[in-house]
Amino acid sequence: MLERLSIENYALIQQLELELSPSLNIITGETGAGKSILLGALGLIMGNRADTAVLKDSGRNCVIEGLFDMGGYGLETFFDENELDYERHTVIRRIVTPAGKSRAYVNDLPVQLATLRELAAHLIDIHSQNQGVLVADGEFRIRVLDSLADNRGLRAEYGRAYRALREREQELARLREEVGRNRRDEEYMRFQWQQIAALGLHEGELQELEAEQRELSNAEGILAALSEAGGLMENDETGVLAALKTAEAALQRIGGVLEGTSDLAARIHSAYVELKDVSGEVASLAGRIGIEDNPARLEAVDNRIGAVSDLMRRYGAASSDELLALGNDLATRLEAITDSDAEIAELEAETGALRVTAEGLAAGGAAGRPPGAGQYRSVRCRARRGAGSRTEASALFDEAVGRVLARLGMPSARFVTEITPSGALSPSGADSVRFLFNANGGEGLQSLERIASGGETSRVMLALKSIVARSTKLPTILFDEIDTGVSGKIADAMGRIIAELGDSMQVVNITHLPQVASKGETHFLVYKEASPSGNVTRIRLLDREARVGEIAKMLSGSEVTEAAVAQARALLGYGGEK
Repeated sequence: MLERLSIENYALIQQLELELSPSLNIITGETGAGKSILLGALGLIMGNRADTAVLKDSGRNCVIEGLFDMGGYGLETFFDENELDYERHTVIRRIVTPAGKSRAYVNDLPVQLATLRELAAHLIDIHSQNQGVLVADGEFRIRVLDSLADNRGLRAEYGRAYRALREREQELARLREEVGRNRRDEEYMRFQWQQIAALGLHEGELQELEAEQRELSNAEGILAALSEAGGLMENDETGVLAALKTAEAALQRIGGVLEGTSDLAARIHSAYVELKDVSGEVASLAGRIGIEDNPARLEAVDNRIGAVSDLMRRYGAASSDELLALGNDLATRLEAITDSDAEIAELEAETGALRVTAEGLAAGGAAGRPPGAGQYRSVRCRARRGAGSRTEASALFDEAVGRVLARLGMPSARFVTEITPSGALSPSGADSVRFLFNANGGEGLQSLERIASGGETSRVMLALKSIVARSTKLPTILFDEIDTGVSGKIADAMGRIIAELGDSMQVVNITHLPQVASKGETHFLVYKEASPSGNVTRIRLLDREARVGEIAKMLSGSEVTEAAVAQARALLGYGGEK
């Protein structure tokens, strides 16, 4: 149960701390005082999404912290499975930063919002003002029955099996779509691949061809330049090499009489050796250029470049390597089309067998066990087992709802849970559940969401919630004006039912009705107060006399009369005491 709620820098709240009793806690206040803000803050530590709009001061963090007593609710396994430290008194903290970042912690260990939401589902149930629409939600109706049938473990087991099956079906659907898309393009892809493959490209070929083209196109000029360079170096009379040899010899002759000339001769020799090597490479390049073959080879190179460039333009390739990669990709996709035929056939056979088994089980007459159908049989059987327990639970549920509605001033009301086969598996099994209702006994039953008035819906939702709360043994339930649309004796009856819930679990009830507010063990008042930074929301625990005053105000309005005070004391059971 929730022992303490601390709120900092949220909406109109600067700083607020609320210590709750383990039974019925009443929260009242004028419209707009900030009661809904409390719900919003509590929603954050239950895993709801948030943004910077929640920050009262945009320069500071928003921090919401709840202290929960976990003792006796069997949550140790959940903590182990999620690698969290279990403590009987567990702190859940949510932080929203000015940058819009959100962080959640359980006992100071960071957790994902999904984990936080899952944990919160074990701790608290919030009935907000708009939850009357839940009666139109088929999944909610099924959850109600499952909670009464104690199907939590079965639902979890079935859910895992159902998800595994759906993943397999989705895998088949994705494969079919991919193969279908490829098949539509197969003829064109094969044409493209054949054109590219016919070229017989190798990596870097276009660059090689373009380099050769430049050489062949300029062969005559290249040979002339190489010949000129070679002649300037190798000519016996005027060549550079001969001149260097002569200079080296001259310096060597005077090496013994003039210091330094030997070193100069050595340097000239080094230059001679380097230029001799250059001359050899020039001669090699000249030999590699076969000018007599230029025309034919140049034509061949030009034609090859043209063929490669044409396909590059046609298929939007920036280089021959990119064109080669496209061809390889096409080959892979074409191969996949062929290979996928066998994969699809295998998956189709398996899912066909699963579907036959499921249909047979749905009809209650499954014959045989097709190969590969074991997983789906398991899923369907679990759905049927759940259906059986739901049917049993529904009769008891209808009786319980009827008794609560009678207490709420609807003795003639009829409430019937209708369970029918849905014809297909869903995340919650194989059933369709409707709540049928009429408020005046003699009329035909119709869907609750279609015919119930606001006040009737409030009473039915209280009946549902009170019954489910007892069966699920949740630590805490919060009602946000569940008494909307009722007054007088009915409001008093609602208050009594809510108070009875508070005898076995923690209840937090936000209300505008004095008949309901008077039933609480603890009473908090939410109010606005002016501050230098603007209006802020405050909350305070009411003592005995302050509570009398608040109830009297709820009875008579801003003008509190003696009669209202006397009535408030009567509602609170104070009698003539002061």
